[in-house]
Amino acid sequence: MSVTWTWRYERADGSVVDPGPQDVPESFPAQADAESWIGEEWRRLLESGVDAVTLLEGDRVVYGPMSLHPPA
Repeated sequence: MSVTWTWRYERADGSVVDPGPQDVPESFPAQADAESWIGEEWRRLLESGVDAVTLLEGDRVVYGPMSLHPPA
């Protein structure tokens, strides 16, 4: 059985948000792939209204929510 890794995109209040029309993969084959992608795309996601992300392995929360906002 193959487990996939996905990001859940959230607003600051914790509600789930659609990241918009950008090219967002539905899932990743490995945790490293998911983390590499978010490291490259977080600014674009933030600009589209995503405040935080949560990494999921299947249905299990690995970590998050993790803010996309730079430290103040």
